Amino acid sequence: MPKVALYNIEGTSVGDIELKDEIFGIEVNKNALYQVTRMQLANKRQGTQSALTRAEVRGGGAKPWRQKGTGRARHGSNRSPIWTKGGVVFAPKPRDYSYTVPKKVKRLAMKSALSSKVMEDNITVMDSLTLPQAKTKEMVRVLKNLKSEGKALLVLSGRDETVERASRNLPNVKLCFVNTLNVLDILNYDRFIITQDAVKMVEEVYA
Repeated sequence: MPKVALYNIEGTSVGDIELKDEIFGIEVNKNALYQVTRMQLANKRQGTQSALTRAEVRGGGAKPWRQKGTGRARHGSNRSPIWTKGGVVFAPKPRDYSYTVPKKVKRLAMKSALSSKVMEDNITVMDSLTLPQAKTKEMVRVLKNLKSEGKALLVLSGRDETVERASRNLPNVKLCFVNTLNVLDILNYDRFIITQDAVKMVEEVYA
């Protein structure tokens, strides 16, 4: 079982914690990570793009000039795609980009993402995360004590209004809970900071 240090909010090691092999110690499956990441990015797309075809552009009812005798090319509408202000060929229309992957692939991707953080030594487990005040400077102090550099993902077992208010103004910090944890966030953030209670919940869900 992988063993990592357990820290308090002062950044002091207060012991070790053993993580389950089947969740935090598996071989990283890059294909599963790719599939789930691609799915999440596709599902975030709004799909509201839209353009007008030649049938939908206003105007163009009359023939620009007569068919023969002018010496110019024949045209039936000035809203043809080859004209300025004409329609668009194969115009994009609103559509739904979302799709799903099998549950087994999602679970494998989550375990792979968690295991990658352990392998890269980018995981920090805290005994608890409680702040005396809902102040941004309090969260900054905790991150400094933990020597967290770059972008950090904080994972809690449940809602904590004090921690939420203290972290929401930090541009490089994202707070999430065990039930909202996802592969894309884990991979996007450099440091993975999780409480001891949240680790137990993750192990219960994905064991």
